[in-house]
Amino acid sequence: MALRVAIVNDLALAREVLRRLVVSVPGYSVAWMAADGAEAVRRAAEDRPDVVLMDLVMPVMDGVEATRRIMAASPCPILLVTSSVTGNFNLVYQAMGHGGLDAVNTPAIGPDGKVQDSEGLLTRLAKLQQARQLPAVAPGTPAQSTHSSSWAGRPVPPLVALGSSTGGPEALAQILNRFPADFSAGVVIVQHIAADFAPGLAGWLQGRTRLRVSIATAGSDVKPGQVLVAATNDHLVLNRGRQLAYTPDPVDYPYRPSVDVFFESLAAKWPRPGTAVLLTGMGNDGALGLLSLRKAGWHTIAQDQASSVVYGMPRAAAEIQAACQILPLDRIADAICDAK
Repeated sequence: MALRVAIVNDLALAREVLRRLVVSVPGYSVAWMAADGAEAVRRAAEDRPDVVLMDLVMPVMDGVEATRRIMAASPCPILLVTSSVTGNFNLVYQAMGHGGLDAVNTPAIGPDGKVQDSEGLLTRLAKLQQARQLPAVAPGTPAQSTHSSSWAGRPVPPLVALGSSTGGPEALAQILNRFPADFSAGVVIVQHIAADFAPGLAGWLQGRTRLRVSIATAGSDVKPGQVLVAATNDHLVLNRGRQLAYTPDPVDYPYRPSVDVFFESLAAKWPRPGTAVLLTGMGNDGALGLLSLRKAGWHTIAQDQASSVVYGMPRAAAEIQAACQILPLDRIADAICDAK
């Protein structure tokens, strides 16, 4: 399957570097190029590409606003490509809140005239291409869950599981912001994001909530009032000791970390029903996992179409009746508090 890529950057050299990189891959082609965000919005409306490589800092209209407008009028996958991801974290997460999928540093031309530092961008394009060809099936089969209020003599805290993708960072921030400081449940987040940006996401979310936010490491326990964010390119799961762990399997599943894989592990191993929410995002990752949780007695929620940046994942959940409730974003936090 061919991949048509649009390139948006105000620097002619950067556009040329990205063009060379795209056409170097068999089956990839350049749909069009734009020198600022306003031009990109017009071109996307006229000729929607398979993916947009979007710079952030540009004249006329920056990449944050261009991402917002494209996702509103001509939605398509947008990868944020900027000179310094770490130097533009605020803009990166603003753009992700409007629908940017991921972020990567702009490749450069080396002294020998060859493109350097291109692996990150090529890897993300390859995963995107793989996701376009993925059949609509979940990556695993849930086991049966045994419900209990304790585990090996330890009390089991209420658990809130949040899954999200395109537009997820801002949706997550709005939900966490509404939780009280004495929130009694543990929160685990699976957001489609590359591992190198997960710590930045955790730090950004910390600035939007009164709860403690940190990355989930192997062996982490779910604790009341703590938010844990999946933070590797492997899939987050629950192990038999009620601790979080990571697994590479399924290796060929392009959604990493996968919401489905995490939700299925909760359905099989978490000892009491909790609350699970599937938020805005492209594709269908998380829908079948949410259904497994509903069948296991969990309270399940899907974001509604009007408040979703991309109504893909929550729509897939709604279509198979995986959600007990379908709610606008501004009502989800209250519903979680009521359910837990």
